[in-house]
Amino acid sequence: MTDNLTLNMNAYLPLRDVVFNTLREAILKGELKPGERLMELQLAAKLGVSRTPIREAIRMLEQEGLAVTIPRKGAEVARMTEKDMEDVLEIREALDELAAKIACTRMTEDQLKQLEMIKETFVESTRSHDVKRIAEADVSFHDVIYEATGNPKLVSMLNNLREQIYRYRVEYLKEEKNYPTLIGEHEAIVEALYARNQDEVVRAMHTHIENQASAVKEIIREQE
Repeated sequence: MTDNLTLNMNAYLPLRDVVFNTLREAILKGELKPGERLMELQLAAKLGVSRTPIREAIRMLEQEGLAVTIPRKGAEVARMTEKDMEDVLEIREALDELAAKIACTRMTEDQLKQLEMIKETFVESTRSHDVKRIAEADVSFHDVIYEATGNPKLVSMLNNLREQIYRYRVEYLKEEKNYPTLIGEHEAIVEALYARNQDEVVRAMHTHIENQASAVKEIIREQE
């Protein structure tokens, strides 16, 4: 277990959520490795908390697919597999294409301008070498499209799915060679939305998700 694990305190969050965010970030950064055991006593001692928030945080990690409990062994950091990635991105592809198609007809001029601004923010973030910041900018780009659907049920489904794909998004964004492709894909999506071209925006979103899936597959294979 990494010696650099320290509690990321936030006075406005319950301790359970603080522990969860700390462990989540450590997993996404690779400080806690796939297959590494999440031992309650050891984590509690390292973070200076009781076992209760550790146990609750591990349950939350399991809901995101970042941890798994093995019978007679305990909890450990979940391993990334091609099957899990394909299952998640298969759903994401369908929902993102649907969201883009609906947004194409409902997006306001103000939302289009907001999307244009966030697209530029993403470009700037890629120069920061801060994967967390880049991931947040990418999430924000898609969030504008989701909200533009005006369909709260769809937005809720996409938000729940977002937590499950975050790990794959981070792995993808660790590779700087992917940034030019991503920037071009965002540009194609924005152009199709401005043109109100549903076929084109669905095609652009499909390419966007497919390229990510292919890249993450290679990353997973290299780690096996």
